[in-house]
Amino acid sequence: MKAENTKTSLALAKLDFIILSMEKATEKDSNYRHLEKMSTTELLENINREDQKVAIAIKEVLPQIIALTDAVYAKMKAGGRLFYIGAGTSGRLGIVDASECPPTFGVPHEWVVGIISGGDRAIRKAVEFAEDDGEQAYHDLLEYGVSTADVVIGIAASGTTPYVIGGLKQCQSLGITTGCIVCNTYSPVANVSDYPVECIVGPEFVTGSTRMKAGTAQKLILNMISTSVMIKLGRVVDNKMVDMQLSNNKLVDRGAQLIVNQSSLSYEAAKELLLKEGSVRKALAALK
Repeated sequence: MKAENTKTSLALAKLDFIILSMEKATEKDSNYRHLEKMSTTELLENINREDQKVAIAIKEVLPQIIALTDAVYAKMKAGGRLFYIGAGTSGRLGIVDASECPPTFGVPHEWVVGIISGGDRAIRKAVEFAEDDGEQAYHDLLEYGVSTADVVIGIAASGTTPYVIGGLKQCQSLGITTGCIVCNTYSPVANVSDYPVECIVGPEFVTGSTRMKAGTAQKLILNMISTSVMIKLGRVVDNKMVDMQLSNNKLVDRGAQLIVNQSSLSYEAAKELLLKEGSVRKALAALK
């Protein structure tokens, strides 16, 4: 036991050294000085100028995103699930993407799961030092029965979050497919990912504030992955959300209009059929 503890301590010490010695693009000084002296127009124009760099950075890593997306699709097509793990902003972005899949594509909540360090209370308020626990992520995943049928994507702008590193490392050692979305190169998170996505957006407008460009890049990449996978799984027909949940009047109206456009029914008849069948897909099938 003593030998194991010593080995673990040495591994953690090595990891801390790697993290501290990394040259992080996400921590570089802002390209702008004296922000407090800028006018509202200057602030917003400069933030917008930086934001425009995000889409270009994503284009540079499209091959990495394609590889990760195809890996997720293959697992989910075979009945597996997609997990996101992250801390802080990154964890919240994963939860947002996961929570939007059921209403958008009509899939069970268990298909895509977002997990944040510190638990659900960390969604609204920071939980001190939760992201520094390198063992907790895998314990959190075990609550969902994670297995080799699944894919686990770690989200960490810095690429150095111990919570994410530990979770991916444990998954990888057990043969569970891993991926990541980071904004630094040669990071510890990418090192334990089978399918790393390293999107380098450069220094933030406010130095180190990765909820800005890095967060935007992560959000866009998450949208790309989940949307593409759901389309490939048949949850979209043509360009329409035929399986969306009818959770408010706007979506009921949208669904009814889709049925009207695909049939000879009046709006009222289409709406009645939609509410009876529960989805656009089922309503259109009933007409056929």
